[in-house]
Amino acid sequence: MNKYVSLAGVLMIAVAISLGVAYWQGLHTFVFAWVLNFMLMMGVLHFTQTFKPSLSSTYYNSKRWEAEGKIYQWVGVNGFRKILVWVGWEKLNKASKPVQKNLNALKQLEYGTRQSEFGHLIIFFIVLAVAIFVGMHHGFRQSLWLHLLNIVLNVYPIAVQRYNRPRLQRAINKIYS
Repeated sequence: MNKYVSLAGVLMIAVAISLGVAYWQGLHTFVFAWVLNFMLMMGVLHFTQTFKPSLSSTYYNSKRWEAEGKIYQWVGVNGFRKILVWVGWEKLNKASKPVQKNLNALKQLEYGTRQSEFGHLIIFFIVLAVAIFVGMHHGFRQSLWLHLLNIVLNVYPIAVQRYNRPRLQRAINKIYS
């Protein structure tokens, strides 16, 4: 029961802050788009860390066309990864979850890619719905920040997870064989 109360509290805070910023700045601003994304990230992260869903759907299995990562390289995933290093995200992430070279650590890292992808997918669709709503009521130009940040903060992170997962799975399979 405590888990549900905790999640409800976090979600209420995220919604309240998002609504407050929408009222203060407007739905069409960069500030609202930024805050909405990060409030949703806070809520989804709390959900995934609290409930730890299994995420065993076949959706998370790499497709043949993804195995080599060529499509992701073509759309700029490596450039996005460099930006993550440049802004310090990788250093922060590695400090909180250092990479170890053992089977359990690799499995946990692989599961982490699923958690991250799951979270960014949920956020992507919520932000997309808000962007469509704003676009329908205020015009497409007014929803531009929502669309742009949705791509940068959700689509690219999903692509990074889908790019990394086959490599982690190969490393896990190598240890097993």
